[in-house]
Amino acid sequence: MARFTLPRDIYHGKGALETLKTLKGKRAIICVGGGSMKRFGFLDKAQAYLEEAGMEVTLFEGIEPDPSVETVMKGAERMLEFQPDWIVAIGGGSPIDAAKAMWIKYEYPECTFEDMCKVFGIPELRKKAKFVAVSSTSGTATEVTAFSIITDYAKGIKYPIADFEITPDIAIVDPELAETMPKKLVAHTGMDAITHAVEAYVSTANCDYTDPLAIHAIEMIMKDLVPSYNGDMDARDRMHNAQCLAGMAFSNALLGIVHSMAHKTGAVFQDYGAHIIHGAANAMYLPKVVAFNAKDETAKKRYGVIVDYMGIAPKDASDDDKVAALIAYLRGMNDDLNIPHCIKNYGADSYPTEQGFVPEEVFLERLPEIAKNALLDACTGSNPRQPSQEEMEKLLKCCYYDTEVDF
Repeated sequence: MARFTLPRDIYHGKGALETLKTLKGKRAIICVGGGSMKRFGFLDKAQAYLEEAGMEVTLFEGIEPDPSVETVMKGAERMLEFQPDWIVAIGGGSPIDAAKAMWIKYEYPECTFEDMCKVFGIPELRKKAKFVAVSSTSGTATEVTAFSIITDYAKGIKYPIADFEITPDIAIVDPELAETMPKKLVAHTGMDAITHAVEAYVSTANCDYTDPLAIHAIEMIMKDLVPSYNGDMDARDRMHNAQCLAGMAFSNALLGIVHSMAHKTGAVFQDYGAHIIHGAANAMYLPKVVAFNAKDETAKKRYGVIVDYMGIAPKDASDDDKVAALIAYLRGMNDDLNIPHCIKNYGADSYPTEQGFVPEEVFLERLPEIAKNALLDACTGSNPRQPSQEEMEKLLKCCYYDTEVDF
C-alpha cells in the first residue's frame, strides 16, 4: 500500500494571499526570512489579512537561508510563549522549512532535533496549531511537501526531516510574490524544481499518481525557466505553478541521490566561505546522476520517457541516445542560467559569487565522510541505483571535476 498526501487546500493565482483573511482562529504567528517580504509589502499584507480575520498576530523574523537548528529552537520558544493556533510561514524554502520544524517542537516540546530526523517518525501534529505556507520562490515547493531541510552548522550537514505530518494544511501559491525574485535565485530555484521532477519520475517510489505531475512539471519548466530568468513575467508566473507540481510529485514519490549529495555538500565547506547553494548543487549534480542511474535499465527507460515528452530526441532513438540528449539538455540549461558544471568552478573566476570556492585538497580530504553521509541521507533509499561507498566517492569526484561517469 502506498500513500499520496497533499495540503487540504491549495490557493493559487494572483491575489491568493488574501486567503489569509478567511482563516478562523485567535492567534497567528508569521515566520519570515531576511527582509524581502517586508520590503515588497507582502509581510504587511499578510499581517493585515490575519488581523482582518480577527486574530492577534506576532512575527518571528530573520530566518536565515539554510536555517539552523538554533533558529528552529528559538522559533519554537516564541511559539510556546505566544500559543498560536495558526503558523503562517511566508517566503522561500528557508522560512517555511524552519517553521515546519518549529511546529514539531511547539507541539512536542520534549522532542529533540534528533527525534525530528527519524524518517516518517513524527507524532501526530495539529493538536495546537495548523500550518499555512506561502511560497515566494519557484523551486523548493515546500509549501506542498512532507519535507523540511535544517542545517546543523556544527557538523556542516543539512538534515532532511521527512513526514506527512508536516505537510501544510494550506498552501498559497501566489505568483505576485515570485515576481520579486532576483535573477540568480530564479536560476537556482528553477533547477531545483526540474531536479525534483526528474528524480520523482525515476524514483523507486513513483506511481500513477505522481508520474503525470512530474512529467507536466518538466514540460512547463522546459518552456518557461529560461524566459523567466531573462525577465518574462508571464513565464515567471507559470514557473510558480510548475515548481508546485514538481513538489506534489516528489513529496509522494520521494527523491534520489542528487539531493543526497546536495544536502551533504551544501554546508560542509562553510569554514572556507564556500556555501554551495542548494539549487546550484542540484544543477551541477543532476547530469552526473542521470548518467549513473542510467546503468539501471528501468531508470534508463524512464529517462527515455522524459525525453519523449520533452521532444529533444527522435522517438525511435535508442534509450542510450535519449539519456545522452537529456544530459546535454540539462547542461545547456546550466549554461543558459550561468550555473557552473562542477564544484571546482563554483565560486571560481568563471562564476563570480560571494560564496567562495572549494579547494581541491579540502574536497579530497573530506570526500569519504561526505560520501558516507550522503549514503545515509533520507533521499538515497528511493534512488533507482544504490551506490556503494566507493561509487559515491567516484560520483562526487565527477561532480567536483566535471568528468564522465563511466561506472
